[in-house]
Amino acid sequence: MAYRLSLLDKSPLAEGETAAAALARTLTLAQRAEELGYHRFWLAEHHNTAALASPSPEVLIAWILAHTRHIRVGSGGVMLQHYSPYKVAENFNLLASLAPGRVDLGVGKAPGGLPLSTRALQQGINAAEKGDFATQLRALDGWLNPTPDAEGEDRLLATPLPPRPAIRFLLGASEASAQLAAELNWQFVFAAHLNGDKQELERALTAYRTHSKGKSALLAVQVIVADTSAEADLLAADLQHFRVHVDNGQSVTVGNLAQAEAFIRQSGATQHRIEPRESAVLKGTAAQVHTRLNELHQRFGVEEFIIDTPITAGAPRLKSLQLLASHQLVAA
Repeated sequence: MAYRLSLLDKSPLAEGETAAAALARTLTLAQRAEELGYHRFWLAEHHNTAALASPSPEVLIAWILAHTRHIRVGSGGVMLQHYSPYKVAENFNLLASLAPGRVDLGVGKAPGGLPLSTRALQQGINAAEKGDFATQLRALDGWLNPTPDAEGEDRLLATPLPPRPAIRFLLGASEASAQLAAELNWQFVFAAHLNGDKQELERALTAYRTHSKGKSALLAVQVIVADTSAEADLLAADLQHFRVHVDNGQSVTVGNLAQAEAFIRQSGATQHRIEPRESAVLKGTAAQVHTRLNELHQRFGVEEFIIDTPITAGAPRLKSLQLLASHQLVAA
């Protein structure tokens, strides 16, 4: 098989579990991923939710780097709209200095939460001065790519400057995001785990390949692997995504109707629209899932998949990832 497997983890809490236990499982998962041959291990950013224990991927990245040896570790992703591009550059230059050659910076456009947390995170920010997402990403790219200035002592750099900077990825689900990634020479990850629209997928991957002169995008997918297809169907029974649009121009993808209603309520919208998103979870036995991955690899030239498993319970979650990796090693 000619594609790599990497992991995205959100540190989900099983029913009755503490955040400490969920985070300990994240570390165990990273260590097992390294042993199983996964290429990257990424941490997500989610705010104000009792179901997920990962609001600060930068903190978890440092912890996991310290307890692993060679797997790449990164963010999937930092929600740039909340932060200073300069500070993000400092954080990831520091991480890349601690572990040269092992750090990834994935950046996302989504808020990583509902309006209450977004307002708290952005308190005091001058939106006009901060600019739109493309402006913020270009600023971040500039801080990560220092250019020689005029002589003098008052030069501003995002120090420390690492010998091997973090590899940069833009996470998105649109043609516009793909074009922006190509423009800045960033790698692009299409978020098919949130948006299963096949036409949007094809447009975005084609745009990235065209504007980046032939580069292949990565593809983030939801995967559930079990011993039998019937068992995988049971694990996937409750999966659903919804896209919520409100009258002030905000929109977000959420995992259930309760979150959709909370977003509408917290945004103060008077009009809204909720659209069910097509579920794109790849489920079944390891052989069945790899058949689907190979089809995507052949059709779109995808050379690396970022695997997101929506299973919350620890044992089935780890088993799913072990089965997926073990089958690839046998088949290879």
